[in-house]
Amino acid sequence: MANKRPNLKDLDLSLGKRTRLYRLLYKYGPGNGTMLLLPIDHGLEHGPRDFLANPPSQDPEYQLRLAKEGGFSGIVFHIGLAQKYMRGYAGEVPLILKLNGKTDIPSEAYAFSPQTASVEDAVRLGADAVGYTLYVGSPSQGEDLLQLGRIREECARYGLPLIIWSYPRGEAIEAKGGGNSIYAVDYAARVANELGADCVKLNFPEYDSSRKDQYPKEYRELALSPAEAIKRVVRSAGKSMVLLSGGSKISDEDLFEKARLALEAGVTGFLFGRNLWQRPYEEGLRITAALKKLLLEYPR
Repeated sequence: MANKRPNLKDLDLSLGKRTRLYRLLYKYGPGNGTMLLLPIDHGLEHGPRDFLANPPSQDPEYQLRLAKEGGFSGIVFHIGLAQKYMRGYAGEVPLILKLNGKTDIPSEAYAFSPQTASVEDAVRLGADAVGYTLYVGSPSQGEDLLQLGRIREECARYGLPLIIWSYPRGEAIEAKGGGNSIYAVDYAARVANELGADCVKLNFPEYDSSRKDQYPKEYRELALSPAEAIKRVVRSAGKSMVLLSGGSKISDEDLFEKARLALEAGVTGFLFGRNLWQRPYEEGLRITAALKKLLLEYPR
C-alpha cells in the first residue's frame, strides 16, 4: 500500500500556482496526478562530457522531441536553451525554467549556484514552474538561502510553482557521511519543506554501514532498508511534492526498482534525465513508456 501523497486539492496554493501545477499533473505527462519531467541542465552543470555517451543528445532538439513524443509533463531548461529552442514546442511541451546554475569546475567544498534568470523571465517564456538548486549544508548556504528567499517571494507574486533541487553539498556534509546518506537527504527534504518548496527534487537516500560512524548519532543505528529510507524522506518533505532524481545512468533493473520503491513511499513523480537521453532515441522512448505505465499504477 502506497503512502498518501500531497494532493493538489489539499494544498494552500494561490490560483496561479494551482492552475500551473494542475497542468503539469493532469494535462500533460501521465495525467493522473503524477509528474514525469525531463531535465537538460547538464550542459552547464557538467559540461559537454555528459553527451559523449550519446552524441545526438548534445542538440537540445533531441530532448525536446523525446519530451513531446514520449509525453512528458515538462522539460527543464536554463534560459539560453529555453529562448533558442522552445519556440517550435510552445504549448506542446511545458517549460520549467531553471533560475540558477554553476559549472562543476571549482571544488564543491563551498558549493553555491548563483542566479542566472528571474521569475519574470519564466513568465515571459510561458513557463509552468521554476527550478532552483539549493546546496544544503554548504558553507555558502547563507548567501544561498537569501537568494532563494527573494525567488520564493517572486514566485508568490507571479503565481509560479517553485521546484527546489535540494542537494546536500560541501565539506561538512562529506564529513557527516556524504551527500546521499539518509541523514543528508532526510535533512534536505525537511529544509525544502520549511523554505516553501511546492515540489522538491531529491536523490534516493542510502544507509552506508561503512560510514555510519560519521552520521549524527540519531541516524547511526537506523539501518534502514531502501524502502524504509525513501519513506522516511518523503515524510520529512511533508506537503512538498517529492520528485525523485535519476542521477547518473544506472541499469534498467535498478532504475525501475528505485522508481517502484519511491512510488510506494509516496513520491509524486520523477525528474529523470541522463537515464533517458543518454540512450539511443528509441530506447529512451521505450524506458519512458515503461515509466509512464508504472506511474499510471499510482493515481492521486
